[in-house]
Amino acid sequence: MKMGMGYTVLSRLRTLARYTIAYACITHCTFEYVGDFVLCKGPSMEPTLFSDNVLLTERLSKYWRKYQSGDIIIAVSPVNASQYICKRIVAVSGEKITTLKPTPIEAETAAKQPTEVKMVTDYVPHGCVWIEGDNKSNSSDSRYYGPIPLGLIRSRVVCRIWPLSELTGL
Repeated sequence: MKMGMGYTVLSRLRTLARYTIAYACITHCTFEYVGDFVLCKGPSMEPTLFSDNVLLTERLSKYWRKYQSGDIIIAVSPVNASQYICKRIVAVSGEKITTLKPTPIEAETAAKQPTEVKMVTDYVPHGCVWIEGDNKSNSSDSRYYGPIPLGLIRSRVVCRIWPLSELTGL
């Protein structure tokens, strides 16, 4: 009688393990290839997005639709590959971009007088996008590191889902 009971427990554990592995694989594939949830941190996208907003992102539309100016994207940071950034696409391949030439922080602190403002006009290279945060005064973006390759883009933001009072498509 005890062997029968042990066999039933093992059989149930085996079934549980199979379902757990199957659901883990489905979850992984969904988050890796379809879309996922992203928690925002930092002020660079204010007033559109704030710290602790949760976003729903998708990865499928890149196969039938090109990224467009105005899309908010999640990308691998070009200066720190272990970090993700959330920015808005301002220009895509071939578009003209005019921006203030950034002044390195070292030069700002060394100069006793204000530096003159310089505007730079350039075109976004093929296979790249120009990204900027909505909070221009507090965002490290393409104005500092230049256009980013499309390969660094991880997903496109579909909507903000948290806080629920601010549920909205983006």
